[in-house]
Amino acid sequence: MEDVKPSRPEKPKTLNRPVRRFVKRNGKKAMRWASRFQSKQSLVPDTPFLDTSHFPFLDEFELKWEVIRDEVREILKNRDDIPGFEELSPDQYRIAQDRQWKTFVLYGFGEQLPKNTRQAPVTTELLSRVPNVQTAWFSILAPGYHIPAHTGVTKGILRAHLGLLIPQEREKCRIRVDDEVKAWETGKVIVLDDTYEHEVWNDTDEERVILLFDFDRPMGWRGRMLNRFMLWLMKFTAFYQEPKKNLANFEDRFEAATRRADANLEKLSD
Repeated sequence: MEDVKPSRPEKPKTLNRPVRRFVKRNGKKAMRWASRFQSKQSLVPDTPFLDTSHFPFLDEFELKWEVIRDEVREILKNRDDIPGFEELSPDQYRIAQDRQWKTFVLYGFGEQLPKNTRQAPVTTELLSRVPNVQTAWFSILAPGYHIPAHTGVTKGILRAHLGLLIPQEREKCRIRVDDEVKAWETGKVIVLDDTYEHEVWNDTDEERVILLFDFDRPMGWRGRMLNRFMLWLMKFTAFYQEPKKNLANFEDRFEAATRRADANLEKLSD
């Protein structure tokens, strides 16, 4: 019997607008140039994975990981109201489908989401001490899901993953960055540069949950200035504006769902 290749996900119609295509195409070229410059400006290694010893502020996340895990467990009680990544950002249609990769966002583009952060006060307090935290969310990956190979936007930002709810067969739940592969571990942080091609597998029958957050790469002042300028420019694009609007909508929906759940519990206890 001949193998049937999975069909390529259909691109949302909004992504085919001429202006959006032009901005995306030329934006990628600018980002590639910026990444080469930022690599030269970097004060830490330009490698797929980086040793956490370069970032002492990460130690507290490992010390308090159980508290963070308990906060996300409470959030997961309303998991049906947590959006899929593609619902927040249609640009992610190729790597996130059918709400199999859900994201509960705490920081978006350097700004806190106040209603969501109230659901995870300890996590939020720790994130507030991360130098120039850009984005942060609980990343929830369904059993059996594969995130296809893709690359990030800018080398001016590094990404941290803190393992929270990791399948027992953890070696089957892993991330490849360039040609290196790592499996998540509960209570441990890994740091990566997502401008290297990377992909993820959860080849288990359990859900995987991590805290994912981005922060500025330590660089010389020229690299930092360029990074701030590029991030500022990005705020005028649909890549920023569309997710920002969607985040506000889903934040309101989740808060409403939490209130309904709390009210139902109160009724049951009467």
